[in-house]
Amino acid sequence: MFIGEFEHQMDTKGRMIIPAKFREDLGSGFVVTRGMDQCLFVYPQEEWQKMESKLRELPFTKKDARAFTRFFFSGATECDLDKQNRINIPASLRNYAGLEKECVVIGVSSRVEIWDKAAWDSYMDESADAFAELAEGLFDT
Repeated sequence: MFIGEFEHQMDTKGRMIIPAKFREDLGSGFVVTRGMDQCLFVYPQEEWQKMESKLRELPFTKKDARAFTRFFFSGATECDLDKQNRINIPASLRNYAGLEKECVVIGVSSRVEIWDKAAWDSYMDESADAFAELAEGLFDT
């Protein structure tokens, strides 16, 4: 399970260190793709296969299903850590998430998310006030 929040810097070639706490669970190969809210989703192979199976079940006759699967899979790339425990994020994914230098890497249960630091800070500022309301709406019976 992935939990926690870590700040890292990306170099000019798009390489960034993956937090030590996440490396073992990500394994030797993992998938990075476009996520929601203009961040990147990082899946270990096992979780990626589960997600792929779920998306494969969506009806291709539905326009929204086709659009979502195209968006999700077309941005996906398989990654490995280099000897310095960095990943090289492709330019198209860096552009999508607005990643430049300061990044935040967060654990979200079965996946890791990579955010531009300013975007993450803004998201947290906007979401903090609504947190109690969200919890109430999700967990009330």
